[in-house]
Amino acid sequence: MAAVRHYLEFERPIADLEAKIDELSNLSETAGGGSFEAEIEALRARVLDLRREAYAKLDPWQKTQVARHPERPHFTDYVGGLITDFVELRGDRTFGDDQAIVGGLGRFRGRAVVVMGHEKGWDTTTRLKHNFGMARPEGYRKAVRLMDMAEEFGLPVLSFVDTAGAYPGIGAEERGQAEAIARSTERCLTLGTPMIATVTGEGGSGGAIALAGANRVLILEHSIYSVISPEGAASILWRDGARAKDAAAAMKITAEDLIKLKIVDRIVPEPPGGAHSDPDAAIQIVGDAVEDELGKLDSLSPDQLRAQRAERFYAIGRAEGLS
Repeated sequence: MAAVRHYLEFERPIADLEAKIDELSNLSETAGGGSFEAEIEALRARVLDLRREAYAKLDPWQKTQVARHPERPHFTDYVGGLITDFVELRGDRTFGDDQAIVGGLGRFRGRAVVVMGHEKGWDTTTRLKHNFGMARPEGYRKAVRLMDMAEEFGLPVLSFVDTAGAYPGIGAEERGQAEAIARSTERCLTLGTPMIATVTGEGGSGGAIALAGANRVLILEHSIYSVISPEGAASILWRDGARAKDAAAAMKITAEDLIKLKIVDRIVPEPPGGAHSDPDAAIQIVGDAVEDELGKLDSLSPDQLRAQRAERFYAIGRAEGLS
């Protein structure tokens, strides 16, 4: 997590109050005896109210900004908070290891699972290491390898999606990026064990669906899930990336839009002020939702799991009233 708090534009009033709290806290430490404690508590209460008010009326572009917030919990945070005995498995056994997708074996609340997800990194060094969460073909082939292992040993798969999209570089294309994404998506759909996918930040394009072809797709309250970024859509539609805000509103990419369209199955609430305001609480809320959804799939056979998954995705493209 970043050491210095990052504030979005609509959070400026909150930033001003929190700066005042820090100032009074420093004065209180100097003066001693709990000086200014009442004033500090009153300001903290006001900050909480402002967060609730601001986050209750976010527009799609503001939600996009929150979904990209650098202090939101990352995959490694979810592993640290929810998975015990985690053993990372690396490499695709074909080319190399891609750290944009991280995965392995572990225990989720006492239950053996395969867990995988996009990792964006949290500072310059780790963002470069993880390529900002944009996977190359070997990342998706590693995901296939992990899902093969899950099926072999009868383990549920938990995936955490947070990517702007697959890496579009020349090397990735030369090594078969599109085919790798398609194979990973196919493996999700043919998996004979339960699979729960959670969109924790950005769910961007094929780079997201390659890890999200699950029985149940969850999304955090202020996350987004889309076929293209708002900036990309604006560039195509209006030849003007500056109209990303208009594109975000038109594309129906927020959790509220997606649940109505039945693209996702459940919205996971976030703490007041977003997941980045209280990462530990957000992680446990996600864990509770995943545990609940996983329990609903336990009674299904491998064939039933595949059929349910197939029907779920067929229904998205099926027009009402047509056979």
